[in-house]
Amino acid sequence: MTTRRYHHRHTVTLDETNLVGNVYFAHYLHWQGHCREHFLAEYAPGVLKALQAGEIAMATVSCTMDYYAECFALDEIDIAMSLRATSGNRIAMDFEFFRGPLLAARGSQSVACLRHTDAGAVPAEIPAELAAALQLFG
Repeated sequence: MTTRRYHHRHTVTLDETNLVGNVYFAHYLHWQGHCREHFLAEYAPGVLKALQAGEIAMATVSCTMDYYAECFALDEIDIAMSLRATSGNRIAMDFEFFRGPLLAARGSQSVACLRHTDAGAVPAEIPAELAAALQLFG
């Protein structure tokens, strides 16, 4: 069975490259966040509104990246995100970065759902709207 993936396209800009001309490594992690936010806007807009209102938070607790090929200014990058697992208040996602048919990088990210209290941030259940949307891509 093939896992369905959420796709986000990104065009590399000059400011995302270094003096050598290739994409600076940290931008791939930044693009993971872009992909995640576009996913929320499209599939869980209520969760995005709750995040913007400060009702809930999603904190990145771990992330990884492996790099296989260089990307350069004006390259079109297809970022493919899929759900690896959920557990408690945690969501683990996998990302693949394609420059055309070439796999340029692969990464992962785990986030924790939290809510704000007077005592600080505490673990919160994954919102139902988000859990349902994630299952489409697991």
